[in-house]
Amino acid sequence: MKVLVTGGAGFIGSHIVDQLLADGHEVVVLDNLSAGSRANLPTDVKVIEQDVASDLTPVFAKERFDAVIHQAAQVGVPDSIRDPLHDASVNINGLLQVLEACRKYAVKKIVLASSAAVYGTPIELPVSEEHPLIPLSPYGLTKKTGEEYLRIYQALHGLPYTILRYANVYGPRQSLSRESGVITIFTDRLCRGEMPTIFGDGTDTRDYVYVEDVARANLLALSGGDNQIFNVSTGSAVTLNELFFALTDVLNDQREPCYGPPRLGDIRHSTLANGKIRRAFGWKPSVSLAEGLRRTVEWVKSQS
Repeated sequence: MKVLVTGGAGFIGSHIVDQLLADGHEVVVLDNLSAGSRANLPTDVKVIEQDVASDLTPVFAKERFDAVIHQAAQVGVPDSIRDPLHDASVNINGLLQVLEACRKYAVKKIVLASSAAVYGTPIELPVSEEHPLIPLSPYGLTKKTGEEYLRIYQALHGLPYTILRYANVYGPRQSLSRESGVITIFTDRLCRGEMPTIFGDGTDTRDYVYVEDVARANLLALSGGDNQIFNVSTGSAVTLNELFFALTDVLNDQREPCYGPPRLGDIRHSTLANGKIRRAFGWKPSVSLAEGLRRTVEWVKSQS
């Protein structure tokens, strides 16, 4: 199968490329390299350096893709609040460019990266796919809107899709220079001898899923789960305090955490149910938090 991975030079996208290649697929990457890097990819992978919000029909006309895995996105919640126009340009207009090209050139399947941000403040935990969608940021809203566009394109044009709502993804290749996930931030600062700040009392919880497990879910979605939505998560709640001490154990660092005031708008607790994807694909998280942190620490150290 010939697969286009938008944002394929980025954090999650590059791991998806690795797994697609290992599974024998032909892969093309489209990435403007604003956040991604060619260094994340094998040298023989074709990279089209182009913005996803531009006209993609010449690319699709030439390459004739069988499927698209759409990872290209503006992913920063604070960035979406500061600049909602840019957020919408990438996350809505970019998706529409992809969908229109898929429609015109008979792509057989699209897999969309969505986010736990579509849910907003959880009413109950763990959050299932049927939970109400009440996003709290422009980022969450554009992800919710993107999901609706896929539903409409399937209904109007018969384009099959699968939507994957990611929990907090972490692992090697997550950017150290841009706004990163908390694990990468904590790891980078601890490795540099600095002390990261835990906002609040450290009892806030998140669901941390390793990037290779997320990539595997994308690979499975190419051949199943048509016109369905799945959480990609561990289903386990980890407090910030637990995360901090798990990292310091890996680093053999005996320092105590530094606390700051809670941040306005932060959700206290978020855990996503993963029973649906387990039943549909037989998928389950295979990398434990301890092992994932060890691999992440090794990667961060290798970047210094």
